[in-house]
Amino acid sequence: MIEVKNIWKKFKLYRKPSDRLKEIIFRKKYHTVYEALKGVSFYVDKGEVLGIIGPNGAGKSTLLKILTGILLPDRGKIHRRGKITALLELGTGFNFELTGFENIYLNGTLLGMTKDEINKKLDAIINFSELGDFIYEPLKTYSSGMIMRLAFSIAINANPDCFIIDEALAVGDAHFQQKCIKKIQDFKGQGGSIIFVSHDMNAVRLLCDRVILLNKGTVIDEGDPEKVTNSYNLLLAKLNDKDENITLREEDKSYGTFEAKIEDVEIKGILSGTDVISSGEDCVLEIKVRAFKDINDATVGFLIRDRFGQDIFGINTSLLDKKLFFKKDNVYKLSFTFPLNIAPGKYTLTVAIHKGKLHSEGCYHWVDNIKQFQVAGFKNEMFTGLIYLPIKNLEILEKH
Repeated sequence: MIEVKNIWKKFKLYRKPSDRLKEIIFRKKYHTVYEALKGVSFYVDKGEVLGIIGPNGAGKSTLLKILTGILLPDRGKIHRRGKITALLELGTGFNFELTGFENIYLNGTLLGMTKDEINKKLDAIINFSELGDFIYEPLKTYSSGMIMRLAFSIAINANPDCFIIDEALAVGDAHFQQKCIKKIQDFKGQGGSIIFVSHDMNAVRLLCDRVILLNKGTVIDEGDPEKVTNSYNLLLAKLNDKDENITLREEDKSYGTFEAKIEDVEIKGILSGTDVISSGEDCVLEIKVRAFKDINDATVGFLIRDRFGQDIFGINTSLLDKKLFFKKDNVYKLSFTFPLNIAPGKYTLTVAIHKGKLHSEGCYHWVDNIKQFQVAGFKNEMFTGLIYLPIKNLEILEKH
């Protein structure tokens, strides 16, 4: 569907606009060169969802603008087969003085639709957007969520072969976001390809078949969503490590400064005594930690992920307002007791030692998927969904 081969793109950066003119007149360099993309290559197959992730400045937006023809690469080739529609920055391709109705024709035309095609799709676009009578109001009166509704409705109804989405789904209400996700999944099921760019790692793990990680214009990892999003967490930790002490341990793919280390993790139900735990049963999670230096600001936390790699629940000692002080060469065991109010299924534990509330503030040791456990059966009443919310009171009121 799309094949990108060895794409390079650089920009000239000027300190002020007049430097451009001075460079022409005096034939002297007044700019610096910024390489946004450096030899990027990847492919997207039919019916595949490719995720693109990376920190700010990684080159994601530049890459998408090249894919959609807004920018041309300096070097490299792109092979496109089929029609590509993109949902990039909100407001792109709209005239804010025109009404939403008029913008359907304007934006649809820019996306390659003919007037007859727009006429045939008009009701579907308006109905999907759920804008009601606001469709006849100027776009300048719309909220960002309303603009996203209109933009997504037009783009998905333009009959693309490949749909590119760049963070646009981050705005708007939960109902419409769920509606968009369902539409994306239906589009994929019909053989459409999707390039999905987001900072929401849960959405990336849920939607994507494959992910590439960009940093400073190069692809530094590619493959399974869970593996690559874990690499992204490592990258964020390194970017915040001013002393460059964070290293990766190859045998288990854990990383950190290793000034403190996670030595063992166990989870078991209080009733079952095993790692097969009933939904609603109290469980105990024990984390064994060894310190290799005195640490006065340590935080120990854990994260539960489901079989799709989505973050279900995470907590740490800092969020629980517990201060930890580790002494060199001492071993500590932390015990967390809590009701496992999640649905039956298979889960993994990710465990970390770090500074502050976030691992990016200073990571001593982070281990992904260090332990697997299973939830089977119900201790309390059965429920549907992913989590159990205890109903404290149920009233049935009858009026005559």
